[in-house]
Amino acid sequence: MTSGPQFISSRDNALLVRLRKLAQDPGAYRKLGAVWLEGDHLCEACVSRGVVPAQAVVSEAGWVDPRLQRLARAAPRIAVVADALFAQLSGLESPARLGFVLDHATEATAVQAGVATVVLDRLQDAGNVGSVLRSAAALGVAQVVALKGTAALWSSKVLRAGMGAHFALHLVESAEVGDLDALGVPLLATSSHAGLALAEGRLPSPCGWVLGHEGQGVGKALLARCSETRRIPQPGGQESLNVAAAAAICLYESLRQRGSA
Repeated sequence: MTSGPQFISSRDNALLVRLRKLAQDPGAYRKLGAVWLEGDHLCEACVSRGVVPAQAVVSEAGWVDPRLQRLARAAPRIAVVADALFAQLSGLESPARLGFVLDHATEATAVQAGVATVVLDRLQDAGNVGSVLRSAAALGVAQVVALKGTAALWSSKVLRAGMGAHFALHLVESAEVGDLDALGVPLLATSSHAGLALAEGRLPSPCGWVLGHEGQGVGKALLARCSETRRIPQPGGQESLNVAAAAAICLYESLRQRGSA
């Protein structure tokens, strides 16, 4: 049951101090056990997936908007914050008027076995990571496993690029290469030197698509675990594809083959 809103007008309020840490430090959620979800689109995606936020935080201007007020009431606690103070919590050029605080488990999440998976090997760019999550959620992948060195999955930039995909996926962070033994599905990677093109021959299903560092590609130890590599045809002559674009192509081909099986 939602309680009446708490009105906050002090910059030194403990909740706002905590939220500024979450907004400014991409990895703060790991230490604080909470995620800051900014913007009505992400908040709506969260609620639509049945996730109950721990707290809603809404600007004074947002509180008079019936739609935002209705979204805010999905949380058991609501804080209404002066507009100028809410703007300090935002990483957007045009600050949102609503945000959710989500509880986030600090202990490691276990890898699920036997499901379609994407493995992220030290991807650095938050936009790329969020885009991969978005494609994975759209194209029927159940799980994303991020190895150590990958951009923080629940950082504000990855959340914005993911556009709500986080709530449709089982996410594992800070995994070691050895943790992939628990997957129990074949691992696949792309290579410009592979003999088989992506659409030539059946892809294993389910499988785990491995996506590597933007500059260095998939690490040697991880590549050695892959049962096969496939080549993405590039008749236009580009040397390589952006990792998020390559992910979307590979995941779509897996989906296409499942549909035609």
